[in-house]
Amino acid sequence: MPPSSASTSDAAKPAAASGGVQSLERAFDLLERMADAGGEVGLSELSASSGLPLPTIHRLMRTLVACGYVRQQTNRRYSLGPRLIRLGENAARLLGTWARPHLARLVEETGETANMALLDGDEIVYVAQVPSRHSMRMFTEVGRRVLPHSTGVGKVLLAHTPPDEVRALLGRTGMPAATEKTITTPEGFLEALEHVREVGYAVDDNEQEIGVRCIAVSVPNSPTAAAISISGPAGRVTEASTDKIVPVLQEVARELSIVLANQTAQNH
Repeated sequence: MPPSSASTSDAAKPAAASGGVQSLERAFDLLERMADAGGEVGLSELSASSGLPLPTIHRLMRTLVACGYVRQQTNRRYSLGPRLIRLGENAARLLGTWARPHLARLVEETGETANMALLDGDEIVYVAQVPSRHSMRMFTEVGRRVLPHSTGVGKVLLAHTPPDEVRALLGRTGMPAATEKTITTPEGFLEALEHVREVGYAVDDNEQEIGVRCIAVSVPNSPTAAAISISGPAGRVTEASTDKIVPVLQEVARELSIVLANQTAQNH
């Protein structure tokens, strides 16, 4: 999840300005800030980042704990609670449902397996896939979780995250080598992210699995950070084919962005 865009003044301003309920807005802002911090924080950290007074935060957190959306640890810090898992899983399934027709178009135009993935905490989770019709094709189980440093979708989802936050994430997950081509240093990964920002797409070149190449782009203005990709044998998804595949990926990502924005508007 990208860093919360709420500022200190946003968190503290009257909800009447946006027509919302202030306590709800503040509670969701705290949940977002907890997610940005890796899922576990102390009250003083939340107060410093949100600008809200400690008594207000304590009251909101007590309610969130009672509802199961936050859990108080034995060290008196707070972590995201288990009830959020069900909400997240259902939301991810909906995103996958909306994305599937667009992934099918990717398969038609590129011939390769198409995927949609989200950044969930420190991991990449695949929420939708449409397989290639080739007998030799890539298959990733929907719901599978992988570390971002060895995937194309991970690179595009982290491309605009501040470097210190990327380093912190990599410090939490480690950078195990899935293959001999996996990037295993923070410096190498940050260089790869800079390249993604320059060209607008990411490549997993045998980094997650030998013999497999993946090309990924982000879905612009998605309600939650999302990426789509195609993956296939390195013999078919060549460097030469990248110039043809990337524009198709980017066009489908733009169309999917509009669909997700419309669905979000309908639900408000």
